Amino acid sequence: MTSAKKILSILGVTLSLTACGTLFGSSNDDSQYNEPRFTDKTPIELKVNKVDVISEFTPSFTRPNVEHLFPVSIEKVAKLWGQDRLTAADFASNKIAEVIIKDASVTEEIVEGEQIFEQDKVKYSARLVVSVKISDPETLAQASTDVEAWRSLTIPASTDIAQKEKYWHSMVEKLFADFDERMTNEINQNLNVFIKNKEIVPAYY
Repeated sequence: MTSAKKILSILGVTLSLTACGTLFGSSNDDSQYNEPRFTDKTPIELKVNKVDVISEFTPSFTRPNVEHLFPVSIEKVAKLWGQDRLTAADFASNKIAEVIIKDASVTEEIVEGEQIFEQDKVKYSARLVVSVKISDPETLAQASTDVEAWRSLTIPASTDIAQKEKYWHSMVEKLFADFDERMTNEINQNLNVFIKNKEIVPAYY
């Protein structure tokens, strides 16, 4: 094969690969959706030595669970929430704070049309369960608070994937807006003794 033919052959292979990458998408393409962050809020400073974020949630990758199809992971956003919202403020302490993700699932359910010719719908239900626990390994003392947040979405079954992803992303944002508000209130109320520069709120029974 002459040098000219070799060059043309290489160019042909390169163009072919480029076309394939354009048609089928590149594995290096970044998602257009970003995980919600909480860096615009003042972190809650805890009188602990460190803050660990732990996930006990294991996705099944099997319907009716569909959390793996979402453009942003609820589990990952929960981890980011722990990193952004809670900070250790007493490195001389033995206490440890743990953000424990117990559930970060989404299920899918077909809702059949009730009327003739009425289009079927799909209902998505997201469930987030997170516990914030503070423990002292020396005294074995513990204190914790939990929040369970829900969000549901029902859309036509014929909705295309691009539109679905927009709905799903908005669903996750609203889920965490609710979760962040509720968990912040829970920490301020139930774990206030561990918050730096926080006035202790007395509890009456």
